[in-house]
Amino acid sequence: METRRDERIGQLIQALKRSDKLHLKEAAALLGVSEMTVRRDLNSQSGPVVLLGGYIVLEPRSASHYLLSDQKTRLVDEKKRAAQHAAQLLKAHQMAFFDCGTTTPWIIDAIDNELPFTGVCYSLNTFLALQEKPNCKVILCGGEFHASNAIFKPLSEHDTLAHLCPDIAFYSAAGIDIVQGATCFNLEELPVKHWAMRQARYHVLVADHSKFGKVRPARMGALEKFDVLVSDAAPERALLDYCKEKNIEIVW
Repeated sequence: METRRDERIGQLIQALKRSDKLHLKEAAALLGVSEMTVRRDLNSQSGPVVLLGGYIVLEPRSASHYLLSDQKTRLVDEKKRAAQHAAQLLKAHQMAFFDCGTTTPWIIDAIDNELPFTGVCYSLNTFLALQEKPNCKVILCGGEFHASNAIFKPLSEHDTLAHLCPDIAFYSAAGIDIVQGATCFNLEELPVKHWAMRQARYHVLVADHSKFGKVRPARMGALEKFDVLVSDAAPERALLDYCKEKNIEIVW
């Protein structure tokens, strides 16, 4: 059984050398198996081939403390609940910025397919999720690709980003702390996050409850820079009181 799995993974790797991505349905047809079998192959252990937003892509391993392929299967139900709350904040015809991370695609998935909007992103998994939305105009900000978290770090802020003013921005954080604010693992994410925090008119911080009380290496900004904190469960009393004092709405 393991040998057949390895053979299928090898076929996918060869196919991805000819194309940057492969839809799950196409992969199943190529291998002559069901989509469920492909999903099971990819989820059984970490490796160079991963499933992102319905597409199979190559993801080289790196030395980062945060790997998208490692994080995407953790606390899925909690991320989904938080994402469903966040998705309700998007209105028709708005331009929305979507951060990187594993919670963000669940926000996009929860958006009504009939809702027309423009999605601005800088990560591969977020882009793949947005392009599945039939009434979404997608803007992908390019740059140097970082495989560990699947982001494109802009070479210059004076390209696509300089011309956009999103109505709403959805941010993903790996740590939520009263003193240090919102933090994440990777420094290369900060330029785009900080751009969105300057340019967007309404700021939504989305994180499952496991991020409360955590501080990660890269600081996004103080909590009062965000209009809403969305999670799957209520924060502890100290964080609730702090958000009330700073007029930060909490949704769970």
